[in-house]
Amino acid sequence: MEGAGRGGKTTAKRRPRERVLQRDPERTRAAILEAATQEFAENGMGGARVDAIAERAGTNKRMLYHYFGDKEQLYLHVLEEAYVGIRTAERALHIGDRSPEEGISDLALFTWRYFLKHPEFLSLLGTENLHRARWLRQSVRLKELHSHLLGELEQVLERGKKAGVFIDSADPLNVYLTIASLGYFYLSNQYTLSTIFGRELAQPENIDAWERQIVHVTLASIKA
Repeated sequence: MEGAGRGGKTTAKRRPRERVLQRDPERTRAAILEAATQEFAENGMGGARVDAIAERAGTNKRMLYHYFGDKEQLYLHVLEEAYVGIRTAERALHIGDRSPEEGISDLALFTWRYFLKHPEFLSLLGTENLHRARWLRQSVRLKELHSHLLGELEQVLERGKKAGVFIDSADPLNVYLTIASLGYFYLSNQYTLSTIFGRELAQPENIDAWERQIVHVTLASIKA
């Protein structure tokens, strides 16, 4: 009876929020996406549960299915929103307005710091790679977003080549892969690497040192 009482209180607390969400479609959709992002990041596609997502969002499965269709479509929406977040923030950098070296440095710093602030993004990447980008392949929206990034990066590299500061073979995709891989590997493997090498990689001084390393390695790989 005690457990039922606690459950009853939880349900009673949740009902007012459910009524608010039902009257506000945009808020409902946002709440579901936020809850789904947390659930998928923590448990992966296979382990995530629709019931848990609805519970986190303060709504019910009916509303979830109404807005997103099913678990797979919801997962795809979560992936898209995660990428939209980082691509939108990258646009705000305006790396093309800086000198070539500053543009590349700023992109490297931004990417690293974004990874630090958004561990859920890295978790989602790990899940999707386990499934060989099964859901990501379905998204036309993301291909359009990525073409913008590479296009702007290519312009920065071309200016650097003309100025004689970058090598002629500098490739925009390879530059971005260098930046992303240096950040992703460090953070996704920090616990095993810390254990193996006896250095706590999550310590602020080590985080700062690796930030400098990312910029140095990226620029060194394309300097003329």
